[in-house]
Amino acid sequence: MGKHYLPNTGPQRRQILQAIGVGAVEDLFSYIPEKLRFSGLLNLPDPIAEPQLVDHMEELAGKNNVEAVNFLGGGIYDHYVPAAIDHVLSRSEFYTAYTPYQPEVSQGTLQAIFEYQSMLCQLTGAAAANASLYDGATTVAEAALLALNATKGRRLLVAGSMHPSYRQVLATYLEDFGAEIEELPLEGGKLKAEAIAPRLGNDVAALIVQSPNFFGIIEDLPALGKLMAAEKGLFVVATDPIALGILEAPGALGADVITGEGQSLGINQSFGGPLLGFMGVADKLVRKMPGRVVGQTADAKGRRGFVLTLQTREQHIRREKATSNICSNQALCALAASVYMSLMGPQGLREVAAQSLAKAAFAREQMTAVPGVELPFAGPFFKEFVLKLPQPAAKVIAAMADKGYYVGIDLGRFFPDMNDCLLMAVTEKRSKSEILGCAAALREVLA
Repeated sequence: MGKHYLPNTGPQRRQILQAIGVGAVEDLFSYIPEKLRFSGLLNLPDPIAEPQLVDHMEELAGKNNVEAVNFLGGGIYDHYVPAAIDHVLSRSEFYTAYTPYQPEVSQGTLQAIFEYQSMLCQLTGAAAANASLYDGATTVAEAALLALNATKGRRLLVAGSMHPSYRQVLATYLEDFGAEIEELPLEGGKLKAEAIAPRLGNDVAALIVQSPNFFGIIEDLPALGKLMAAEKGLFVVATDPIALGILEAPGALGADVITGEGQSLGINQSFGGPLLGFMGVADKLVRKMPGRVVGQTADAKGRRGFVLTLQTREQHIRREKATSNICSNQALCALAASVYMSLMGPQGLREVAAQSLAKAAFAREQMTAVPGVELPFAGPFFKEFVLKLPQPAAKVIAAMADKGYYVGIDLGRFFPDMNDCLLMAVTEKRSKSEILGCAAALREVLA
């Protein structure tokens, strides 16, 4: 009991145990069956002084190769994060704020969420947006629940070109909801459009598509929107917010629900989180949307103010009326996205998207000039593309990492028949010299 970081002294611990009415700390866990309790000591080293602990942690952190040139994607991207974002996030009134239940003391947080929602609506073409979702994967699952709640359908048509992790989270979410998930086949790395019409019917709750999809290919949203316009099911589109700097807003193409991962909007990669899921809906679905929605109002003196207008989880309304049990508003990440979109504005966001597109096209051209490297898919793409290699992708990735390049993602992790394929992402941060250097390193690795 003596080797730990708790500040209580021995006499203080004995006093606490006496007040509780037990003789030892172990007695507090006596109700747990013996066979379920761990006995003995954990296989951990002895405590060390703080200076030595800092040195140890720095040594461990030094094993991360943060200097490598980053071409990783698959949902989390190396976009530039303006310095002003971290400056605003570091203000204590934001990073210590709790859920803004009391509007009279939460106006700053409420206004930040309101501005975030407003900008998302402009970006996606949605009538309303929330600020309450964890990441891109859970936004898709929440959109599916919304569709099941808003329609009488029990079938969900899901594009096989959607991120595999998103599809896995969707299946986990809906395991006990009696819904049927039908995966739509692919053709050339994108949704096979002619496979959709025969599967439609009154029992379809939603068609769920990602564009740009997992392979970076842009799906034919205008055609899909027209197809779903005459159907009772909802048209759900997961998208990349950066792509919307140059692509038509999904809301203008018939999407009833727009979801996606907002990490690209000024949030650091941070080894995979925290992330930011966003959702926008058509006007008819506002009261079906999960989470919370901040609205603008006026006080008794006519001054502008903000309140939680809609709160549709079971904590706030009758359990049977709840749309979701989502528990976080991701306010700090939403604030980062708000600052990013404010700093960039429409022109800046368009520039980030245009540079990402142009540099990805240049990178694809350079990589396919390497002998043995091919393009398995054709057609319009954004920021990401697939390369077919003459060697297993895992082997090439390891060799490229040794040369200082995180060249991409092994698609064999998700698709067994694509273990020789690589998913490569290029953002506005990548320079011409970095792309040429990567192509030269790839040439050496494959020689």
